Amino acid sequence: MISLGDPDAVAPPKRDRVGLLRDHDFRDLFLSTTVAQVGYQITTLALPLAAVIALDVSEFEVGVLSSMTMIAFVIIGLPAGAWVDRMRRRRVLIVSDLVRAVVLFTVPIAWWAGVLTVWQLYAVALVIGVFTVFFDVSYQSYLPHLVGRKHLVEGNAKLEAVRATAQLGGPVIAGQLIQWLTAPVAIAFDAAALGASALLLLRIRRREPKPEVAHGSRVSAEIKDGLKFVFGNRILASIVTCTGSYNFWTGAFMAMIVVFLPRDMGLSPGEIGLFFALFGVGGVCGAFAVGTLTRLLGEGRVVWVSVAVTSPWILLVPAAEPGWRIWLGAALMAFVGVGGVVYNITQVSFRQRLTPDNMLGRMNATVRFVVYGTYAVGALLGGALGQAFGARTTLWVAAAGMSIAFLPVFFSPLRNMRTLPDPEHETVGAAA
Repeated sequence: MISLGDPDAVAPPKRDRVGLLRDHDFRDLFLSTTVAQVGYQITTLALPLAAVIALDVSEFEVGVLSSMTMIAFVIIGLPAGAWVDRMRRRRVLIVSDLVRAVVLFTVPIAWWAGVLTVWQLYAVALVIGVFTVFFDVSYQSYLPHLVGRKHLVEGNAKLEAVRATAQLGGPVIAGQLIQWLTAPVAIAFDAAALGASALLLLRIRRREPKPEVAHGSRVSAEIKDGLKFVFGNRILASIVTCTGSYNFWTGAFMAMIVVFLPRDMGLSPGEIGLFFALFGVGGVCGAFAVGTLTRLLGEGRVVWVSVAVTSPWILLVPAAEPGWRIWLGAALMAFVGVGGVVYNITQVSFRQRLTPDNMLGRMNATVRFVVYGTYAVGALLGGALGQAFGARTTLWVAAAGMSIAFLPVFFSPLRNMRTLPDPEHETVGAAA
């Protein structure tokens, strides 16, 4: 088990719910994450609804827009990891927030000027995606430096609790803003949130040393090392395959859910926000339950059980009809949120603990290249299926795929493993 206490202590310390929040730098990262995640929930809902409601685009165009937010992980995902490993990660986080804020502000400006088009939304989604690649790779690579490896589970749990809480309250706020102000104008609130996030990151006092780069090292060779590191490890490879498969079908599902809810179920933007907020309830519960579930099931088993037991509840959404049944499906989707958050906290903490500092960027970039690249492809497939067969049929196919995505981790060493191996107990491919 991962120990978070002091190994030299005579008696176990009292449970401290505040923990890392006492640290000034982690607290600023926590606050930055909070405002950014609330803003992210607004754009996640407002960007496709701007296309569906304000511009009345087709199902396929919605799929393309959803794909554009993730396609950057395919285009630059692998070299981004090597580049991040050559830079101070805090600086990358700040620049990424500021650029995304500026780009998002162009949407309400174009809307006010009467010149907003779906092509601008595509371009905004692509640029946002590019700088999200750099932000995400830097973010997960920065945390071990900020809190130390022995506090990774606590740090990830607190940050995941923020994300889950934002999924709970963010869509409600987003839905009301969209209903009151229209979707394009609501995006301005996310731009402001990203600006605030950058200011909070500037307050972090602890500075990283400048990464040492071997003389004559090539980005292509470093990318190859990252790929070998991830896919040379049996457990990491199974986790990436599971997450990639789940995200592929999630991409198709999310591309069509924003079409299905307003057009087939007749929900207003405010009701759509509430629908997604109910999913967030499960995420909050998962963030608080991960420690207990890990102790009961073990570190290895909780990875696959968390997905296998909860994912099938997603099938209730395409089975719904207007009225109480769509709300029953939304409420029971909370179980999907529980499983997703427990899975993410466990596997991300394991990946961070296993990986040497100078390989963190490449490891995270390799993982994201696969798991978000598959999301982009899935979103395109979702758009094509929706155009050909309708949103409901696409949701049925995607939900079925999500329900069996746990199989790679089930048929791996994790199936009966209570304690995840330490780095020295597992062959991890290329030396770092």
